[in-house]
Amino acid sequence: MTEIEIGRGKRGTRAWAFDDVAVVPSRRTRDPKDVSTGWKIDAYEFALPVLGAPMDSVVSPETAIKIGQLGGLGVLDLEGLWTRYDDPTQQLNEIASLPTAQATRRMQEIYSAPIKPELIRDRIAQIRAAGVTVAGALSPQRAAQFSETVIKAGVDLFVIRGTNVSAEHVSKTSDSLNLKEFIYRLDVPVIVGGASNYTAALHLMRTGAAGVLVGFGGGAASTTRKVLGIHAPMATAVADVAGARRDYMDESGGRYVHVIADGGLGTSGDIVKAIAVGADAVMLGSVLARAEEAPGRGWHWGQEAFNQELPRGNRVQVGTDGTLEQILLGPSSSAEGTTNLIGALRRAMATTGYSDVKEFQRVEVVVAPYHA
Repeated sequence: MTEIEIGRGKRGTRAWAFDDVAVVPSRRTRDPKDVSTGWKIDAYEFALPVLGAPMDSVVSPETAIKIGQLGGLGVLDLEGLWTRYDDPTQQLNEIASLPTAQATRRMQEIYSAPIKPELIRDRIAQIRAAGVTVAGALSPQRAAQFSETVIKAGVDLFVIRGTNVSAEHVSKTSDSLNLKEFIYRLDVPVIVGGASNYTAALHLMRTGAAGVLVGFGGGAASTTRKVLGIHAPMATAVADVAGARRDYMDESGGRYVHVIADGGLGTSGDIVKAIAVGADAVMLGSVLARAEEAPGRGWHWGQEAFNQELPRGNRVQVGTDGTLEQILLGPSSSAEGTTNLIGALRRAMATTGYSDVKEFQRVEVVVAPYHA
């Protein structure tokens, strides 16, 4: 790792974002039709290495079903509007129409409604009835409180997602979630994160997690860097966590933990580069929020936007680019890299001669800072 002197009293490690790296073509090419984009986590196989982020502007029960039918995995936020309101249509319409100056305060009020365990049960049942893999997400703060409800409802994959999730949280005022004990008690695979460096990821892998989310407040709707001064350039973060995965395999005698890039993925090129530096799959927010079916109505926000004490995100307008199917599978009529994401990934893999996602992680990458 390259250290740079910030001043006489401080040095910092040089880190790279997806914009700073590029994939290099090889001597071999393939037909894109011969390329596989499938991946598998635990017993669950998917045709697309894509998870819909657990954000109310992205994943509703209906879009979770649609993403599943297209070959990906939609993760429902089990602390969102669908578990607070019987029918959140009114609240979604209001959030989409709020003046910018009032958006944060009013969203805090809307999201102050209590979470109802019976709605967690009903939303999971609705997705399960469609015959797709069911995934739901809770924050570390609420995982223990609602986990029994979630498991009894029949979730297939349990996601514990926060801005930063650690295996060891220290508090003098409250009981902490012991991730290792918690995961051990559950009877389903657990994906945890975010993590943004080697050490944090290695500790999360040791808890028994099936997958680790990589990212720290780097999404389109996040202001974590502005509010907290914390940021993790994603190319370096994913590569570091992939290194932790490699070392954990040696340590554990071959146990493989999946690395899922979560943040900074605004275009198909970012998805290509995330996998090239070590990700097995990507979790998408703003890109899928642009779908015609997305519940955000052309707007996008995450849990940080309505935090009751310190909001670290905004409601941002992302517009609409096409249907979920067009965004994921095409066809595309845009050269911006926001539609036919999987078609772009297939072509990048074919252009560099790789036949599947695991192989593509070995592609040559160069540091090539680019500024449009």
